[in-house]
Amino acid sequence: MKRKLLSFVLVAALPLALLSGCGNSGQTSGGSSTGTDNTQTSDNTQANDNTQTNDNTSADSNTSAAGGSVYYLNFKPEADQAWQDLAAEYTLQTGVSVKVVTAASGTYSDTLTAEMAKSEAPTLYNIGNMSGLNDWNDYALDLSGTAIYDERVNDDYVLFDETGAPKALGYCYESFGIIVNKALLDEAGYSLDDITDFASLKDVADDIHARADELGFDAFSAPGLDGSSSWRFSGHLANVPLFYEFRDDNVTEQPATITGAYLDNFRNIWDLYITDTAATPTSLATSTGDESEAEFGNGKAVFYQNGDWEFSNLTSNFGMSADDLAMIPIYCGVAGEEKAGLNSGTENCWAVNSQASEENIQATLDFMYWVVTSDEGTSMLAEQFSGIPFKNAKDSNNVFGADANEYASAGNYTLSWAFNHTPNVDSWRATVVTALAAYSASPSDANWDAVVQAFVDGWAIEYTAENG
Repeated sequence: MKRKLLSFVLVAALPLALLSGCGNSGQTSGGSSTGTDNTQTSDNTQANDNTQTNDNTSADSNTSAAGGSVYYLNFKPEADQAWQDLAAEYTLQTGVSVKVVTAASGTYSDTLTAEMAKSEAPTLYNIGNMSGLNDWNDYALDLSGTAIYDERVNDDYVLFDETGAPKALGYCYESFGIIVNKALLDEAGYSLDDITDFASLKDVADDIHARADELGFDAFSAPGLDGSSSWRFSGHLANVPLFYEFRDDNVTEQPATITGAYLDNFRNIWDLYITDTAATPTSLATSTGDESEAEFGNGKAVFYQNGDWEFSNLTSNFGMSADDLAMIPIYCGVAGEEKAGLNSGTENCWAVNSQASEENIQATLDFMYWVVTSDEGTSMLAEQFSGIPFKNAKDSNNVFGADANEYASAGNYTLSWAFNHTPNVDSWRATVVTALAAYSASPSDANWDAVVQAFVDGWAIEYTAENG
């Protein structure tokens, strides 16, 4: 069955075109969160189950004149506080209740399923790709003709169903790659100009790792495979071999099978990650995203695979200087990769719950429009996220977004988000992570064959499960 997908083939100038219109901004799909029940919420009360709730109701009014309210199930833990603050501001201005619940990293799908089964279900939620739209299409409002839909800059960040109806609207455009601490790189005797492909990256990383005791820092932060971190590799790193395979085969729709043609290249970079790091291979299965972030943020590693959403955390929470930060492509030994750029796209698309009451739907659409047009909303988006695909987007100081722009302006090709094609995404990724953990603990050819099997055979299995 053919399905209309997010545009897969992105021209090299796309990040430039977007960012020149929206500014150079920064934020992603993973991060850290608190709360033992895997959600972080807010309504200015402290619950006994350690879940923090906050529905931002004002003292004199907690609904709009029409009686509507908003419940946003946020996908991005690292932006939780920003959304809580913005929701409170909207309530202060309008009297409309806005509850923000943030799912813990790696738990969004399960949290969404659980929350949608409740009598007070989310009115606004995230759909990441066509697989997600296939699951939630009956709960996704047709956004045609709405004010928020008319604020988009183009259709590149919209998910359409098979009838052509726009059901989910991308609210940020992000880039990921290898984040570099330029100050540490310089201390080790290198500069960004020394890294132009996988061979040169490996030479630099191998040397830094060999001198780690002397330098006081290592090459890569831990490539943890705990659920809070594994998405960086089963999703983002997996994008690299998928992109090159799909580019070769002119794939523009979700394929029933993949060949794994570039999995040797995936192995190249993964071996570098698990070798040139202070982490022991057997610890990776339980190593968390917070630990990896802190290792880089505290100056213990030169390289850290992640995305532009990390800019705010690194500069605000860890006090890193923007001047010391840069993002380079994920090199893996593919011919011609010296002309590669960053991995750029989105899996952050707003959907409005079509099963909500008419009043709550209207309140939610009003809130969304305010977020992308008001000074308060556009300022928050610019601070937290990278490219913002709305007409009133503001400039941002996110250097990682600027790096994506620079690669594109230099004529480098963008690695678009091929992983948005992944069938039954959570199940496929879980199988890949299990295989990667086993290989990392014992990196044999036999264990790598199991990774390949999880990739290739797992894809076919999940496609059949999803599509019948």
